[in-house]
Amino acid sequence: MTKPLWQLDAVEISARTRSAELTAAEVTAAAITRMHDQNPALNAVVEDLSDEAMGRARALDADLASGKPTGPLHGVPVTIKVNVDQKGHATTNGVTAFANEIAPDDAPVVANLLRAGAVVIGRTNTPEFSFRADTDNPLHGRTNNPWGDHVSPGGSSGGAASAVMVGIGALGHGNDIGGSLRFPAAATGAVTVKPGLGRVAAWNPSQKSERGMLAQSMSVQGLIARSAADLHLSMPAVIAPDARDPFHVPLPWRGAPPDAPVRVGFTKETYAFDLHPEVAEALDTAREALVDAGHVVEEITPPDIQESGLAGYRALLGEVKVLMGPDIRAYGSPTIQAIFDEYFEQFPPYEGEELLRMMAQRSHYAREWSLLLDRYPLVITPFLPQPFFAPDRDTEGGDGVREVLGSALWSYAMNFMGLPAGSVPTRLADLPQGPQPINIQIVAQRWREDLVVDACVAIEERVGRMCDKLWARTE
Repeated sequence: MTKPLWQLDAVEISARTRSAELTAAEVTAAAITRMHDQNPALNAVVEDLSDEAMGRARALDADLASGKPTGPLHGVPVTIKVNVDQKGHATTNGVTAFANEIAPDDAPVVANLLRAGAVVIGRTNTPEFSFRADTDNPLHGRTNNPWGDHVSPGGSSGGAASAVMVGIGALGHGNDIGGSLRFPAAATGAVTVKPGLGRVAAWNPSQKSERGMLAQSMSVQGLIARSAADLHLSMPAVIAPDARDPFHVPLPWRGAPPDAPVRVGFTKETYAFDLHPEVAEALDTAREALVDAGHVVEEITPPDIQESGLAGYRALLGEVKVLMGPDIRAYGSPTIQAIFDEYFEQFPPYEGEELLRMMAQRSHYAREWSLLLDRYPLVITPFLPQPFFAPDRDTEGGDGVREVLGSALWSYAMNFMGLPAGSVPTRLADLPQGPQPINIQIVAQRWREDLVVDACVAIEERVGRMCDKLWARTE
């Protein structure tokens, strides 16, 4: 049977549109129809760009017919998260007060996707200020997980992940300051790579002041996909240079071929948190897949992630308290204000001299990992120690915040050190509350996002794509 066009991954769309086997208009129309069918139940896309998308798709078809060069993402339907500038559209960041903040120009990541031939079909939801691991806000409402209401869609790129996994576009733009690409991927069974420091040019033309130094060094732009190979196709376009980001690192996507076999470190360490049997099984599956792919996988004792992760998050909150705090108090809902109060209680922000010293200590933590990754270019780690949490768990006081963020040491530690880290599903757990995917994390040497994606491809070849399991249950 020929599968529906909305199920095609980006690699297949690109190949078939560039060869004129399919038109960009056909593929875009199929994604839009899927969006109109599925989005009312999910609320993943909060701005429908159907008309604009169809006009662009027809223009791409005309360019192809006239012999103009095509980009690697020619005709691929994508979504953009509402916290990044897209010319002529509101950069709401999930905040009611920002509903009319119209972007004067495209952010670098949007410009790069368009230059590569992508077609933006909609803008996706994020929590207020993009600072929760769940996705809900008073302006756009709650995003639901296509696996069911028993599990959060993750955040802050929850709209992007839910859209991609249900078939609304092949790729979803997102970003990650403490896990906002990897949380939603883990919640939905998508695949992503959080790029390392400086890898993707970033800047919002609508912004009125520069971001704090930690936000600049910890926050990165990226993509969420259904298929790992789609990241190899799309990320080279995303990392293209843009002079508006003076700290962008203009390296090619592919680095030097690694030594064969690739040495991979492996750990199940979750520190003070219990490791759920389903997560342990997921980690074992990842290890077996990479061994089958010819890698040498060895158990390791990694540098203390509990120390570096908490240091990084407390330092970030020290910066947030000063630079974002006034806006949160002025424009945030009672819900987000209460969550931030609990963040500050659970992760006391570093301030003053202590903050400066901890920002300096960041180099120590990064050096420890640089030495480890010199021996093991890849490291398999847990992402969360337990299966993904329920919606609004972070609103349930200290216990809720500890489960959602306190246990996510492996997530925000990688942001603090600026290392690339991927998330890939390896197991579908049938739990009492309902089915949900289990993702693991893969960390790599600095600038070697390509190795992360290679490992994700190898794992996916063994266990299959999680979207196929989702569609088998729901279609």
